[in-house]
Amino acid sequence: MSEQPVDLDGEPEELQVSVVIPAYNEGEDIVPVLRRICEATTLPAEILVVVDMPDDTTVKPVEEYALVDPRVRAVVNTYGRGPANAIRYGIEHAASPCAVVTMADGSDDPRQIDQIARLVDRGVVVAGASRYMPGGQQVGGPAFKRTLSRTAGLSLYWFARIGLKDATNSFKGYSTDFVREVGIHSRAGFEIGIELSAKARRLRRPVAEVPTIWLDRQLGESNFQLATWIPQYLRWWRFAFGGRLTPEQVRALADRRSSATA
Repeated sequence: MSEQPVDLDGEPEELQVSVVIPAYNEGEDIVPVLRRICEATTLPAEILVVVDMPDDTTVKPVEEYALVDPRVRAVVNTYGRGPANAIRYGIEHAASPCAVVTMADGSDDPRQIDQIARLVDRGVVVAGASRYMPGGQQVGGPAFKRTLSRTAGLSLYWFARIGLKDATNSFKGYSTDFVREVGIHSRAGFEIGIELSAKARRLRRPVAEVPTIWLDRQLGESNFQLATWIPQYLRWWRFAFGGRLTPEQVRALADRRSSATA
């Protein structure tokens, strides 16, 4: 267990943000990403690198880095393989009122973790980092993937009134109370970002976003399986459209849709 930050009086500070990083065989490539995150995150934090198996090549470099910064630790996901299960495990085991999901490939700007967490602290249930609002940008990546993501995000903003221009981006912060209230039904790819944004919309809960510059990964290979995960993204894209629901209705509708696509 990592040591908790302490204040000037030597008392443990209450954690304000849990940084959740799903990782798969990143090896030493995770080290510069952790360094940037640790340097940028000034709020009392825990940094959870979530892997599927104890022998994942990410584990050893994370454990070694934890000797330098005890906020960091590797945790093994017991929900099943894949990024959705890793993210779900990390959020549901977060010790903070806000969980910020960021990628292990270094594509996200870690300086915005504090910004996102502060939005959640102010009452937002989903705080996103947007590539598609003024000041945001997406650099690199396959053209088809960029076009699909932008189209999905902006169509949800204009037609579903979801309140976010970049609902598909995984770099988001969530109120952990909100997540416990509505649950996470995604089991495949990185669609949790759009799932929880859609649920917030149907509940009419407050959401917000800040502009971000996303850079395609420079090290290693992407594990993004676009063709396999598109149907899951479409499921939550459709879910965002509709009238206001109660938390119980959101869970029941999501349960039915999950059962139908299982």
